[in-house]
Amino acid sequence: MTTPAELVPGIHSWTTPHPEYRTAAEEVVSYALLVGHVIALVDPLVPPAQDPEHDTVLAGLDRLVLGASRLELLVSIPYHTRSTELLFERYWGRLATRVWGHAAVRKRFAWDTPLNEIPKAKAGQGVEVAGGIAEAWAIGNPRRYETPLYFPDLRALAFGDAVVALETGELRVWDQSGGSPDWYERRLLPTLKPLAALDVERVLVTHGAPVLRDGRRALADALAAPPVPMYW
Repeated sequence: MTTPAELVPGIHSWTTPHPEYRTAAEEVVSYALLVGHVIALVDPLVPPAQDPEHDTVLAGLDRLVLGASRLELLVSIPYHTRSTELLFERYWGRLATRVWGHAAVRKRFAWDTPLNEIPKAKAGQGVEVAGGIAEAWAIGNPRRYETPLYFPDLRALAFGDAVVALETGELRVWDQSGGSPDWYERRLLPTLKPLAALDVERVLVTHGAPVLRDGRRALADALAAPPVPMYW
């Protein structure tokens, strides 16, 4: 477990044990991205209040967030809502703060937290969110709840679960559908290929280590390889 640390200029990350699955063995990654004077937190997860790292992680986030002019909380997939609502409550009174996600994110809130729903787009296309600092891309046919997030100014592409990193560091598509290879080839893969055409240097994944150099090639290699039913 770590406090938010800078990976490359403008991109910070921290890890926290998975809140539900293999909690003793698996850590998931959260990201903080600084675009100009705006801070974006992607799928943020804070350790539980009883965890000794809880206050340390929050203190690190305070240093990042409270130096910005605006906070955008971005949820890539509804079950990655995680600590988004907690952080909204922590910061909204101190700087302009918004939450973005699929409409189903609202069902995971405990309070009446305002949600900016990501506009619907055709599969394989992106729409601007968070005041234009990011694009949310629709994938899958039928369209999945997950929307990968592209940050043009940072040349960074963030995935919730669609793409993961293996222990070797290579990226792979995580196919959780249990569908046939034909379904993958015809329904999912074509909607991911437009992402490999973006100007991507960094690929930020919540499972495994991010790719910080030559991300476009790493993503293209992942799309050319067979998908994995589990990343390790």
